[in-house]
Amino acid sequence: MDLEKARFNMVEQQIRPWDVLDETVLNLLLRVKREEYVPETYRAMAFMDIEIPLGQGEAMLSPKVEARLLQELKLKPTDKVLEVGTGSGYMTALLASLAKHVHSVEIVPEFSQAAAQKLAAHDFNNVTLDVGDGVFGWAKYAPYDVIVVTGSLPLLSDEFIAQLNLGGRLIAFVGVPPVMEARRIRVIEPGVTDTEDLFETNVRMLVNAPQPQQFVF
Repeated sequence: MDLEKARFNMVEQQIRPWDVLDETVLNLLLRVKREEYVPETYRAMAFMDIEIPLGQGEAMLSPKVEARLLQELKLKPTDKVLEVGTGSGYMTALLASLAKHVHSVEIVPEFSQAAAQKLAAHDFNNVTLDVGDGVFGWAKYAPYDVIVVTGSLPLLSDEFIAQLNLGGRLIAFVGVPPVMEARRIRVIEPGVTDTEDLFETNVRMLVNAPQPQQFVF
């Protein structure tokens, strides 16, 4: 398998047509080796337009969704980032390549341990990994300039917004299957936010995600 050709095709045939045109993001996707964060069993699928299973009911986001998130976050070299859901560590690596520091929380200890090894092997020293439940954010290191939630939430807790700096932004997948919105929220001034729905998708729900109240008639 020609890895570099497959990587190039992923960018040109999947990602660029999905309105990802930021050259910084596209160049980063060519540079960070996605296949090295994919479970060995699925390495041949590293560049396919699918969610790759990680085990325990979890999966990597598809490459085009990862790329679109990166573009819409508009990361700056001074940004302090919270990632909820470390998963394979690949998105963590992408975020860390563009931001000052990434705090990433993962509820599955084995995922966090494996990601730590991969990130260390690629000399990412601006990442802090924690094991825990980030379904209401991760107040330990707040406030953040950027929060990205890599699993979906039927309801988005206000605690996420409270953990953002002024001017900070959050992207989360909000809604229930089969269709949910990738939603970006910016803190404009204290107590004032701007919300924009970016695109529709369907990704796996965060463990312990709060559920809407069910009405019984």
